[in-house]
Amino acid sequence: MVSVLIDNDILLRSYTVEDAAILFEAVEASRQHLRPWLSWVDVTTRADHSLQYIHQCMQWQDDQQALVLGIFKGTQIIGEVGLHHWDQKLGKGQLGYWISKEYQGKSITYKCLVRFIDFLFSKVSLNKVEVSFMPQNTRSARVAERLGCKVEGVLRQSYLKDGKLEDLVVTGLLKSEWQPLLL
Repeated sequence: MVSVLIDNDILLRSYTVEDAAILFEAVEASRQHLRPWLSWVDVTTRADHSLQYIHQCMQWQDDQQALVLGIFKGTQIIGEVGLHHWDQKLGKGQLGYWISKEYQGKSITYKCLVRFIDFLFSKVSLNKVEVSFMPQNTRSARVAERLGCKVEGVLRQSYLKDGKLEDLVVTGLLKSEWQPLLL
């Protein structure tokens, strides 16, 4: 179990099976908000899908393939941060994140990612994190830029969304470039 305290109200922590219903509720409440950017939203249609996802997250964590943490405000899940495609040899992985509609624009995602990246570089000994997003996702682009990520390129037609191939902007941040920013 991993947990990272963000402030008096916000905690990042590994999911437990008991979180399935509240995870599903968070996705359901923000479905329209998340749908344009995240293809998994449309296949998460029942609470048992969230339970299966939580079991998968636990397995990934055990196998050191990924590390996925819920963003908790009290007992409510309001989002998620995760390290995916964790490459042990290269010491890198891809960051993913989402926040419920009612909490967007409050710097919660940014604060959580600052702590999460700091944890990944200092405790997990990663050398690099990457953030990918569709060019039209300006909110995600701003978060990556604010974290100090540098644009490394565009992967043309590399993401399938609603049956259409989309470009992905790839950004990266090296441990040597990381400057834990004051929150």
